[in-house]
This record gives sequence, C-alpha cells and structure tokens, in this order.
Amino acid sequence: MTNDGVNLGRRRFLTTATSVIGAVGAVGVAVPFVGSWQPSAKAKAAGAPVKASLSKIEPGQMITVEWRGKPVYVVRRTEETLAQLSAPNEVIKDPESEQPQQPEYAQNVYRSIKPEFLVLVGLCTHLGCAPMFRPDVGAMDLGGESWQGGFFCPCHGSKYDLAGRVYKNVPAPTNLEVPPYFYEKDTVIIIGEEA
Repeated sequence: MTNDGVNLGRRRFLTTATSVIGAVGAVGVAVPFVGSWQPSAKAKAAGAPVKASLSKIEPGQMITVEWRGKPVYVVRRTEETLAQLSAPNEVIKDPESEQPQQPEYAQNVYRSIKPEFLVLVGLCTHLGCAPMFRPDVGAMDLGGESWQGGFFCPCHGSKYDLAGRVYKNVPAPTNLEVPPYFYEKDTVIIIGEEA
C-alpha cells in the first residue's frame, strides 16, 4: 500500500488536535452539568445560621428573625413574667416540656438558655400559622385572669404562654419549637447552630 500524496505527519497532527479539542469540549460541558448538582447559594443560605442582636430589645418586647424561611421570635421577658412561669400552672398541657420541641439545654421551665430571653420558631404546632405576640396580662378576649401573656394563634385559637408552652383544650398538640441556638456574645445569638 502506498501513501501517494498523503502527509502522515499532518494527518497525525490533525487527529491529535481534533481529539484534544473534543476532550476540552466534553470537559467544558461536563463541569457546569456536574456543578448543577450542587445546591445553589440561595439554597445554602436558606439553611444557614443567622445572627440576632439582643441589645436593643427592651423587657417585654419581641423581635422576629427569619431562619430557613421561618419566623423566629426572640422575646425579652420581664422579672414578673419569669416569676409567673415558675409558678404551678394547671392550664398548660406540657408544663415540664417533656415532649422534645427543644434542645436539651432548653428543657427547663423557661425553655431557654438564659431565662431572660426566649427563642421560638413562630409557627403554631397545629397547622403552621404564625401566632401573635400577646403579652397583655388579663386580656379579656383570651381568658381574662387566666391569661398571663403569651402567644395566640388567630387561625384556630391555640394559645401558648411566654415560654411557648401550649395551653390545654386548644387545637395545637405540642409546645412551640425552640430552634438550636447559642450565645456568640452576651447580646448576640446564633440561630440554627449549637455551640
């Protein structure tokens, strides 16, 4: 067999160059495709921990922080509220917080790390509505003398005290959830992580 007029060097060069360009093209297509399997920055941020400053919350006030697309209520409780929470209360369904809606470090009468500050996921445990903060003691529309302040769900009437503990005889089955959190400083908490 003769190779009349065929330049073998040129043929090898063109074959090699075509193979290299094809391989680069395949990698160029594969990298974004494989990269699309990773969660987006928005998805990563949706589950990321968030910081909340406690320095400007006055006693008796609440702020709302968003974490994982959910409202998180941070309440600074008064001395009177703390005294009332530690008193026996026969209207609370789970006064000792025996059901696991909180981390172990918040399984106490105050359901918090520091008694002064309450941190709760602001979603009713019945159907997920956002309960309203109703700190007004003795509110007639919420039971008069038996109402010591807390949260009221306007959707179906569930009530919670200022530790997020659910009242008896309401649709909500359990206490409000306490998310994982820790104190970065005395006045800054990180919600979504444990120390």
